[in-house]
Amino acid sequence: MLALEIKDLSVRFGEFWALEGVSLAVPEGAFVAIVGPNGAGKSTLLKAVLGLVPFRGEVRVYGLPLRQVDPMWFGYVPQIKTFDRSFPALALELVLTGLRRSWPFRVSPKEREEALKALARVGAEGLAERPLGRLSGGQLQRVYLARALIRKPRILLLDEPATGVDRVGEVDLYRYLEDYQKASGATVLMITHDWEAAHHATHVLVMNRKVVGFGPPEKALTEACLRQAFGHVGHAHGLFVEGSRG
Repeated sequence: MLALEIKDLSVRFGEFWALEGVSLAVPEGAFVAIVGPNGAGKSTLLKAVLGLVPFRGEVRVYGLPLRQVDPMWFGYVPQIKTFDRSFPALALELVLTGLRRSWPFRVSPKEREEALKALARVGAEGLAERPLGRLSGGQLQRVYLARALIRKPRILLLDEPATGVDRVGEVDLYRYLEDYQKASGATVLMITHDWEAAHHATHVLVMNRKVVGFGPPEKALTEACLRQAFGHVGHAHGLFVEGSRG
């Protein structure tokens, strides 16, 4: 079964086309790493799938048109966190906004239990009563991931989730994602600049406003695809391509 089917998706901001004719079919349970240069439309693609930006074309989720899909099917971790870090709020309250979609000024015992379970899933139960302004970048990413997972989403969309996370925290984060996916069968789409993470995905989408390559890593991460997307194959890209041939 296809978890996500995108046909001829285009997004325009004024005179600028952020996406042009993007089409792809994502199988249920896939882990898709999305790579491409800055300005390639990667974040815009996730926002279009979520219905956050207007688009031309078609998006279907488990066979349903996007307008008929329950928003709770999606979990989303944005790259840019827009809240005011001086706002006197706790990590647990932020997690609960994933369920309520509004700020929980009162928390029921049932909600508290659900939030603690979500935080425990990402190894962050000890942060529940921590003020948001006292969280490190890595801790904040865990809390946002818990906020996405509290919905028990069928499709998890992640925009560079390892931003601000050290290498140890990054490995932990990928482990939490893998554990959730194994337990739930969820489909994951993750924007990343981590070539190692892309190599371990089931599918890779290489894009630059259009689809340049899509498929298993060994088919999508070719020198030709990377050169077309990035305009060159730099040192890191070249090493990855060479290493993936073995």
